[in-house]
Amino acid sequence: MDTIPNSLCLSPASDLTLKSSAVRCFFPIRNRYSVNFRSSPTRIELNRNGFSGLSLRPMRGKSWARSAQIMDQSASKTDSSAPTIVEVDLGDRSYPIYIGSGLLDQPEILQRHVHGKRVLIVTNDTVGPLYLDKVAEALTVGNPNVSIESVILPDGEKYKDMDTLMKVFDKAIESRLDRRCTFVALGGGVIGDMCGYAAASFLRGVNFIQIPTTVMAQVDSSVGGKTGINHRLGKNLIGAFYQPQCVVVDTDTLNTLPERELASGFAEVIKYGLIRDAEFFEWQEKNMPSLMARDPAALAYAIKRSCENKAEVVSLDEKESGLRATLNLGHTFGHAIETGFGYGQWLHGEAVAVGTVMAVDMSYRLGWIDDTIVSRVLAILKQAKLPTAPPDSMTVEMFKSIMAVDKKVADGLLRLILLKGPLGNCVFTGDYDRKALDETLHSFCKS
Repeated sequence: MDTIPNSLCLSPASDLTLKSSAVRCFFPIRNRYSVNFRSSPTRIELNRNGFSGLSLRPMRGKSWARSAQIMDQSASKTDSSAPTIVEVDLGDRSYPIYIGSGLLDQPEILQRHVHGKRVLIVTNDTVGPLYLDKVAEALTVGNPNVSIESVILPDGEKYKDMDTLMKVFDKAIESRLDRRCTFVALGGGVIGDMCGYAAASFLRGVNFIQIPTTVMAQVDSSVGGKTGINHRLGKNLIGAFYQPQCVVVDTDTLNTLPERELASGFAEVIKYGLIRDAEFFEWQEKNMPSLMARDPAALAYAIKRSCENKAEVVSLDEKESGLRATLNLGHTFGHAIETGFGYGQWLHGEAVAVGTVMAVDMSYRLGWIDDTIVSRVLAILKQAKLPTAPPDSMTVEMFKSIMAVDKKVADGLLRLILLKGPLGNCVFTGDYDRKALDETLHSFCKS
């Protein structure tokens, strides 16, 4: 795909191939639908003629993210012992996402992805006492040749830094692990990001497995290979794209998740509906009470649907040249809150929720969406008990200075993910009226 520096406008599940800096083309897609492209050096717009709903198509080869039919009920009854599998199609680096209840009690799932005899489990002092022994047993039962090492890190976003990362390298080197070892990330997004970055860097790359234990990690951060740490000047500015061997989502681990962490994860679930899956958003509006009540079927369906959306986007744009950036709706504003207010003061999903409200507000000020979308976003975030305004200490100048070093800045231009058109459509663009951004910031900040 050609690099489009300033703007990308997408409808759900779109597959773009551009060969010219200024082109207009029209071609059929999936028999019943058609896509109309209009592009220029600074903007791409994609519209569907006759589009009436989401239909994720199979990708190349045998690995693809499967779509699911929206149901009024949370999910159909299935064999609880058999995991649902969503594939992330990246050619010879493709991998499965296993989703289900009791997966940590099925040792064959983990063991088939351990290639050597040495395993390092990276976890934290909250998750470790709950699941470290269970994971170690799953890796070794009937498999006595595998030896387990572990490193327990302090829990929290404020520890997602170079000093804490060095503890993983210290343990790996002291244990004399070799290139055939496997790192296992057992925890939420912080552990997954740090363990993945350690795996990408140790001996210039070793295998690793993701076992996410929070909603946030299960629906988003464990999938797609984004790894890294924070810098005092900005979130996730140091890291690498490095894909796991597999992701094992045991939904039973959510039973021990605090209420605040549970709600935080739903910010990412809501995101998928807003940017590319309107029917999923409508399902969430009906089922948020069930999700908040930890209904197993509702949670399993939300995780599966989210992973399908994430897997398809990653398969099309692994290293965020355009399409994948749309998954960051609300994150530019949200990361500014996390950095400015202090890492760990707010959970990531709480900051993203406010960032989403700000992005939606700006989209409305630009005239790109109608007020019904604004009200629906506020309503569903309130259902999920998520904040909708930044901390009082955040100022306009703080937002601007932190957002200026955001990863989506290109050639000094701040590009944002904004909604445009009907629900389920968004743009990734630097082509917007700066007055709208200023108005949004001033409306949410006291100074």
